[in-house]
Amino acid sequence: MIDFVRQRRNMVDSQLKTNEVTDRRILSAMAELPRERFVPQAMSLLAYIDESVEVFPARDGAPARYLLPPLSLARLAQLASVAPGDKVLDVGCATGYSTALLARLAASVVGLEPEPELAGTARRVLGNLSVGNASVIEGALAGGAPKEGPFDVILLNGSVEQIPDALLSQLREGGRLVAVLASAKTMSLGKAYLFVKVDGEASGLPHFDAGARPLPGFARAPAFAF
Repeated sequence: MIDFVRQRRNMVDSQLKTNEVTDRRILSAMAELPRERFVPQAMSLLAYIDESVEVFPARDGAPARYLLPPLSLARLAQLASVAPGDKVLDVGCATGYSTALLARLAASVVGLEPEPELAGTARRVLGNLSVGNASVIEGALAGGAPKEGPFDVILLNGSVEQIPDALLSQLREGGRLVAVLASAKTMSLGKAYLFVKVDGEASGLPHFDAGARPLPGFARAPAFAF
């Protein structure tokens, strides 16, 4: 029988604590959250590896979807400085693992997911775990959730080529957005950026290298060339 408790402890000790994750709230939450519940049963043995885990295969024109590697998620959450009173938008929540983590750090979380199957899974697992301060809505990721905002924190669960103004506009004053920015050629490895809204304008700076599979809907439009 798989000892998932031991695997969680090993993940925290060997992946997170040794790689600059120092926020005790994040470490505690990830030591307790059953990540194996958020992946397909056939993938449960891979739930705690420090790699992206596929939770939705590519089909019918829809791209494959992944959970962020535990280290990337932990460092993004730490970079966002999620506070107990914050309202958070979790973009591309997939099966809801990131939503469950953020719900332990913030006052409320809205998970945004375009795939109805994934959104349904997220609602079911969050309900089974009695996560009462999170909800999951369906919609295009790049459009955010303007009717639910404004937000103190927005976290993107994957690499993107650009941050749409539509998302930045949903930050309240002093709000933070964290994402992995990458070029089209290196979408699985990029730089974690922190954007902060000050005086109505959001600007961002890179902070560290981060691995993340691409999120759909954030590709740059092809540039015209002579």
